[in-house]
Amino acid sequence: MSLWSHIRLVYIWRMLGIIVYEFGTNFFGLRRKVKTDKKLNGQVVVVTGANTGIGKETAYQMTLREAKVYIGCRDVKKGETAVNEIQSMNPKADIKLLKLDLSSLQSVRHFAKELSQLESKVDILINNAGVMACPELQTEDGFEMQFGTNHLGHFLLTLHLVPLLKKSPAARVVTVSACAYKCGQIHLNNINLRNGDYHPLIAYTQSKLANILFSRELANRLRHTQVKTYALGPGVIDTDLKRHVEKVDETKGKGFMERHLMMTPFMGSQTTLYCALDEGLADETGYFYDNCRRIDYMIAEANDYKTAKALWELSEDLVKLEDHLRI
Repeated sequence: MSLWSHIRLVYIWRMLGIIVYEFGTNFFGLRRKVKTDKKLNGQVVVVTGANTGIGKETAYQMTLREAKVYIGCRDVKKGETAVNEIQSMNPKADIKLLKLDLSSLQSVRHFAKELSQLESKVDILINNAGVMACPELQTEDGFEMQFGTNHLGHFLLTLHLVPLLKKSPAARVVTVSACAYKCGQIHLNNINLRNGDYHPLIAYTQSKLANILFSRELANRLRHTQVKTYALGPGVIDTDLKRHVEKVDETKGKGFMERHLMMTPFMGSQTTLYCALDEGLADETGYFYDNCRRIDYMIAEANDYKTAKALWELSEDLVKLEDHLRI
């Protein structure tokens, strides 16, 4: 019997709850917006996957707050288009593109090296990029695509940037997870879901739970520093992320779901901005946020510090983390 058969009932039950909550808050206009008007005055902000969707919106909003923004994108052409569009909306935008393919550990290391040659510190790192529910694929380094991109790529990137983050007087690491983490489990003995255990949604939810456990363990390991960490669920948003879930006919207008049940990228970026900017979170670290508020009641798997530590140690081995970057 496959792994999917074993967990199907629990998965479906939890997913139904997520759908009711997410679509309900969107339909009835219950989504919150960031209230702070905090300016960043040249602070260095790094946003991964910012050529489209909430990543692009987040980068744009950061430029409006006078940050110096770097976006890391796999597709350079799309990244350049995003930079041009942001600069057209905000002519004063200080924004630069660096190539970053999170499914390639070599690319992650190159991005971090390139950034370190350009900047002496990083104030805000936003781990935004991701892939959802794709067919069974492998990264350049042989990992399951969603785990490799959503978790391992950001794990390695963050640890390479920790030295720069420590040079900021008050740095923040914001990792975009998803409420679908509630359906996730960390399969430490088969992290790549091989031997018939792969299912697109099992892989996706595992990677999103991994984002939360990573943020918790990072907070624990950096507890004596000024670097704070936050994980969040942005909500259900009408972006390209769903391209593997449904086929979109671009000749047709947006349907009922896109118009009434999904958020725009602007609304979808609000919790990310909340975690990155809100002054009230300055003394918080390692928590999960949704709809611009901290969520204290979570499934047991998201509070499992033993699994968080085991996942961290496994991730160090998988990416062959350099000794001087171990924390």
